Amino acid sequence: MTDARPAPPTAMRGVLVPAGRLQGVDVARAIALLGMMATHVGGIADAVDWSDPGTWAAVAHGRSSSLFAVLAGVSIGLTSGRTTPPGPPAIGRVRGRLAIRAVAVVAVGLLLMALQTPVYVILPTYGVLFLLAVPVLRVRARWLLVLAGLCAVLSPVVALATVPLYADAGMWEVQLGLVYPVVTFLAYVLVGLAVARSGLEARGRQVVLLTSGAVVAVVAYLVGNALAPVPDDAASAFPGVPYAGEGSTGSEALAQLFLSPRDHSSSIVDVVATSGIAVAVIALCTLVFDGRGRTAERIAFPLAAVGSMPLTVYAGHLVVLAMLPEYPDSGAAWWWFAFGSVLFAMTWRTFLGRGPLERLTARLTRLVPDPRA
Repeated sequence: MTDARPAPPTAMRGVLVPAGRLQGVDVARAIALLGMMATHVGGIADAVDWSDPGTWAAVAHGRSSSLFAVLAGVSIGLTSGRTTPPGPPAIGRVRGRLAIRAVAVVAVGLLLMALQTPVYVILPTYGVLFLLAVPVLRVRARWLLVLAGLCAVLSPVVALATVPLYADAGMWEVQLGLVYPVVTFLAYVLVGLAVARSGLEARGRQVVLLTSGAVVAVVAYLVGNALAPVPDDAASAFPGVPYAGEGSTGSEALAQLFLSPRDHSSSIVDVVATSGIAVAVIALCTLVFDGRGRTAERIAFPLAAVGSMPLTVYAGHLVVLAMLPEYPDSGAAWWWFAFGSVLFAMTWRTFLGRGPLERLTARLTRLVPDPRA
């Protein structure tokens, strides 16, 4: 039976890779975190123009948050039995602790929103997704993908249907369901959970996931760009909702609704393509860094340290933003945030182990007692 109890707070102190931990997953999580920081403070372009290298950093738009959400599903899977989730009564303990973790993440997210930085905070949606994952912890990988596909199909319709509810919404309201639509992001979490259930540790599985993720993403973007090219005025589109553009015909609007390749459009193509990219990135990171020896562990350590404490690093960068006299928005600002995050995470993990907010969350989850033997 899998033991899903949290590790002691100091379990990772001075250790490159704790036993059983996939360092590649931490590296992928760091990539997602640093990508989201780039969208917040990096001064990156609104869209990618492959003929202009100066815009290439715009790949972080939409894809960083989707990678973060897929990794949420992977983390849930890895901490709930990996390929074989436990049965009763252990699964009840896992579900209870996941629910507490969800509430804690929502609470942290609401506190960060109260700082009133001009950043759309993902954590409240993230916590709700943890709650929605509770009932499906024992669902098999293939059925998780079916559910994810259903969410992808419903994603643009639900996103469009919720728009009227936010007609007079302020910054608080749009962060609670519009910018990060729950149905859309639930698809990502389900994909990540399926990835964990499929056996991410196996080398052959990593190659399959890398290849299939890349192929799915390429095909989805080819279809989207052929059938629903992004409108010229899409820069004015609101993140998280479909956009048809001025003067679109009915058929063009319908194509944009379901097939738009625009980042953060909640279309089927957007969800499928960004899911594929996320799976490929996770598989590549595990393929490169896990089981490759001490040299690979040392190379990965700076990013893995960041990825091992995502709640702390994410919250920390927003707290710093709130403290600055002026909002930064440049490549230099991103480098300072990235360097500071890596330095903090390496130092904390080396001397203290688990991140402070991760430590607090783990302590709260222990309120759910172990089942009696």
